Amino acid sequence: MADGRERVQRSDAFVRDAMSAWGDSVLRLALAQTGSRADAEDVYQDVFVSLACSPTKFESDEHLKAWLLRVTINRCHDLRRTWWWRHIASMEELDREPSTSEDPTSDSVVGGRGHPEDSCPPLWDALRRLPERYRTPVFLFYVEEMSCARIAEVAGCRESTVRTRLQRGREKLRKTLEGLDYEAI
Repeated sequence: MADGRERVQRSDAFVRDAMSAWGDSVLRLALAQTGSRADAEDVYQDVFVSLACSPTKFESDEHLKAWLLRVTINRCHDLRRTWWWRHIASMEELDREPSTSEDPTSDSVVGGRGHPEDSCPPLWDALRRLPERYRTPVFLFYVEEMSCARIAEVAGCRESTVRTRLQRGREKLRKTLEGLDYEAI
């Protein structure tokens, strides 16, 4: 390659192990970002193809997980930049009823290993409506149970920025859910 990095072909076993360890997290994050099961599955596939070809040397499992989540966020950003997403997908959203079947914590989304006890369709709908800058930290903090320091590493920003975005995201969720008598936030 022109930038001096060599193309690496990782073993199938390495990619399969990463998929079994962090595939659910990648899929849930992609679904929370895109709001569409089909788009989330496309992002999921792209993330693990990227892993198979990435020259990155991972220092630990946490480094690998952070890399996977960062690539997931980047792929979701790339998806939102496409002509289809900006023009056609936005028109489809207007016609579509909110679907509880695409709840990132539902059993069907992550092969039966989700957290159905945390499931609240109005909450997930409100989370999907948050601006991306707030949605990602809120999702990573509450669903993936990541620390602010780890989220900062994944998101490529300062820890204080993550804390501010968490606070503002919670405030926006509270306002959205105010009339629903939902006290969990």
